[in-house]
Formats: sequence, C-alpha cells, structure tokens
Amino acid sequence: MARIKNIELPNEKHICIGLTAIYGIGRSLAKTICKDASVDPEKKIKDLTDAEITSLRKEVDKYIVEGDLRRDVQMSIKNKMEINCYQGIRHKKGLPVRGQRTNRNAHTRKGKGKVVANKKKVGK
Repeated sequence: MARIKNIELPNEKHICIGLTAIYGIGRSLAKTICKDASVDPEKKIKDLTDAEITSLRKEVDKYIVEGDLRRDVQMSIKNKMEINCYQGIRHKKGLPVRGQRTNRNAHTRKGKGKVVANKKKVGK
C-alpha cells in the first residue's frame, strides 16, 4: 500500500483518483503530478513500483498539502475574524460566508431551527 504525506492511498483505485485522498490535491493537480513524475495515471496504485512511488512523493512535496494547507486555511480564517471583515463576521456567527441565501436554506451552516418562545398566532 502506497503511503504519501502520511496518507494511505487506496490500492484498487487509479493513481490520479487515489492521489485525491490527500487534502489539497484534486483531479487536475493529480494529473499534473502524474505527468511530471512520468507515471501513467491510469495505472492502479497496487501496481506501482518503489521508484514510481518515490517520484510521486517528490512531486507531491513541491506543493502545499495536508497539514500545512490546513494550517494556512485556519490561519486565514482566524485573521479575517480578528480584523472583523465581512467574511470574518459571518464565520463568527456561523452563517454562510460566500453570499448564499439564509431565509430558506443554509441549514448545514445554521444548524437545526431554533424555537421562539411565546409566539402566538394572530387571530381574527
């Protein structure tokens, strides 16, 4: 089983798909890494030789991935929250950050509906 950046890559998948298990690597970057490492992206991970795994590791080391990328993202979010920019305020309040509507959606960000106490229906 191939191990890159302390991530076990799934054996049964193609290389370009298996590399996406690493945080920060998507499909297009995985294809670029395979091309630069001169490895066939359609090859299964279990069929890789040690030399190919080594060349893939060297190519992945050129990019910011996994722990470093997670840290950078968290630091940028904290920075926005400290300077009280619009996105930072939205992060603090737990609301959608990128302009989505909130009156009829955004339940994944906002959470379960809150009950308003003593709200009575207006009668005739």
